[in-house]
Amino acid sequence: MQRDMKLTTKDVALTVCFTALYTIFCFWPAFPIVGLPSYAIPLAALIAPVIGIILGSHLGVLSTFLGGAIGFFAGHFSPLSFVSGIVTAFFAGMLYAGKRSVCAFVYFSLLFFFGFYPFVGPVWLYPLLMWFQIIGFLVLVSPLQSMALKNMRNSNNDNSRLLLAFFIVSLTSTLAGQIAGSLTFELISWPIFIADVNDWTAGWQVLTWIYPIERIIIALSTALIGAFLYKVLMFANLVPFINREKRNGSI
Repeated sequence: MQRDMKLTTKDVALTVCFTALYTIFCFWPAFPIVGLPSYAIPLAALIAPVIGIILGSHLGVLSTFLGGAIGFFAGHFSPLSFVSGIVTAFFAGMLYAGKRSVCAFVYFSLLFFFGFYPFVGPVWLYPLLMWFQIIGFLVLVSPLQSMALKNMRNSNNDNSRLLLAFFIVSLTSTLAGQIAGSLTFELISWPIFIADVNDWTAGWQVLTWIYPIERIIIALSTALIGAFLYKVLMFANLVPFINREKRNGSI
């Protein structure tokens, strides 16, 4: 971001509002986390992409970090969800700002380190697990992603196109967050908490068909929330304040 970009009162107000909203959603479970029975994916996952899109990558990370930290220390937010929310918001903010090449690099790097994590990575034990994550990467680098970003910025688009645009951006963003969360799971679980390779293989086999459904539901829900908020901000004449990184040069 350029050094001359300054925070405005509206930037601060939006950041505070979304941080509070994210914090509240941290306490509402949505899906159980396989391998961590005492934790669940919170409803905060639904608004992380929206926060990134509206606030931008920097303020989006700040908002999800602060809100997630409160949920984490309160015992309602797992380390996986904490990392996932931050990465998702960063990713969505960068995408909307037009930094798709950076997003592709980040996504591929996360996918590589997750897949080839020593001894327990899915590449070694169950490569099929990564099928939907690979599809997400292909969507990210395809013209479909470009079309979605263009439609999001076009205020004249009808609701169906806006919903589809938010769904595509949210899907790739939440998949990036899911990969980051899974990599965090590997880092904190092996070999101290889960040492048996067979347990890891069984876990990857179960997740193969669960996480795609989770991410699609999250992306659909995010699309509905995001499109609605975008219309509200448009009505309030706040659209020019959405993700100001886009108009202030590269990071």
